[in-house]
Amino acid sequence: MERRTAPVAPALAARRTTAVDRHWRADARHALQYSLAFVGPLMLLDWGAGGLTLPRAGLWAALGILVLAVFLPSRVTAGDGWLAVRGLVRERRVRTDALVVVRCCGRTAVHLVLRDTDGQWLEVDLRVLDANPLIWHLLDAGARRSAERGTLCHGADVLRKLADRIDGREAHAVLKASGLR
Repeated sequence: MERRTAPVAPALAARRTTAVDRHWRADARHALQYSLAFVGPLMLLDWGAGGLTLPRAGLWAALGILVLAVFLPSRVTAGDGWLAVRGLVRERRVRTDALVVVRCCGRTAVHLVLRDTDGQWLEVDLRVLDANPLIWHLLDAGARRSAERGTLCHGADVLRKLADRIDGREAHAVLKASGLR
């Protein structure tokens, strides 16, 4: 007997969309390379000087892991109504359709701080949003729902400025790729 499946409605297909930071693997690989580039020569120098022992090699390896932990970027994922940032120790997740506060923090490394109605919060680097339009789209759609529901008390202007910047950059890239600019 042949099984038939009903076609998935477009709204349901959109709900299953999960976006991941498309540059995370490359950034993690670079963090590993930095760690090895730092610890490798130290171990070789120690070995060449005749002082490399098993405890010292363990110390160098621990130092390499520490350097990796410093350079390893957080992994950002988003879906319909949520945004998550996974660090070394834990994952923080907020409901983007129930945001209360959105703030920009920092001058050099600018982060967006989000807090939802459940009291959950996270920080996401703006470079991740710039480099991943799908993550930005899912965050923006959830924030719009928050504004419509009236839960977004502070930060609508921050999101509007960010939307103008990111959407303007994307439009410029499309025009340039099509040869119109």
